[in-house]
Amino acid sequence: MFFIEAKRIAVVILGAFIMAVSLNFFLINANVYASGFAGAAQLVSSILTDYMDITVSTGVLLLLFNIPVFILGWFKVGKGFTIYSIVSVAFTTLFLAILPLSSVSDDIMLNAVFGGVLAGVGVGMSLKLGASTGGMDIVAMILSRMQDKPIGIYFLLLNGILIVFAGILYKPENALYTMIALYVTTSVIDMIHTRHEKVTAMIITRQADELQQAIHRQMVRGITILPAKGAYSKEDKNMLYVVITRYELYDLERIINETDPKAFTNIVQTVGIFGFFRKEGEKLV
Repeated sequence: MFFIEAKRIAVVILGAFIMAVSLNFFLINANVYASGFAGAAQLVSSILTDYMDITVSTGVLLLLFNIPVFILGWFKVGKGFTIYSIVSVAFTTLFLAILPLSSVSDDIMLNAVFGGVLAGVGVGMSLKLGASTGGMDIVAMILSRMQDKPIGIYFLLLNGILIVFAGILYKPENALYTMIALYVTTSVIDMIHTRHEKVTAMIITRQADELQQAIHRQMVRGITILPAKGAYSKEDKNMLYVVITRYELYDLERIINETDPKAFTNIVQTVGIFGFFRKEGEKLV
């Protein structure tokens, strides 16, 4: 257990470093904006510097923007997820302060593409291990529990605001290159993690009752238990069928490994569902 948690923290710190490299070496000097709160911090920092002659670093603003989200996440999402977010944002702020602010290339297209790739790698690695990079990750987690709608809508809304302001306050070209960076970032996150908001897990196990109880201790999701039989061994087993959000995928994997390491699990994409899917405040019947 200690090794797993240490691994998650190490990945979060590495993701924070990669995000800081993306910002300091590619995106900031090119006035191309990252996704989510990092991009919002970039934009506000640029506005304060260029229009008000006030210098506040992107890292400091990123930390300030996340404070209310941390408080909300602590009560609405969970302490563990929020702690990883705090670690991520704190180390991102630290690395942004330590790393020099310079441009690897003067080509804005290269900055947008490579900055977007690095940002996507940093975020995707953290999400892959069930950790968080703060900001929109926590907001998405909360919204996924409250609304049965694609989280991409909310990401698109915030990033759309960034693009509009980038086009109004700076050159329209900056808005277009920001769109490229955001597209690349999203594509890389999808490749590393998963592009679907919901996935379906089919778990073949000999310990159906224990596994069902362990899952329900961690998450409130409906589970269907079906009888199953091994074609080769002829052994009677059970299949647990459960639909979860992408943010619960790592926790489900951890629960299965702890309860029945010999279980066989097939994760498939869920394009859409009909019927009841629990949202925050609703009870299973």
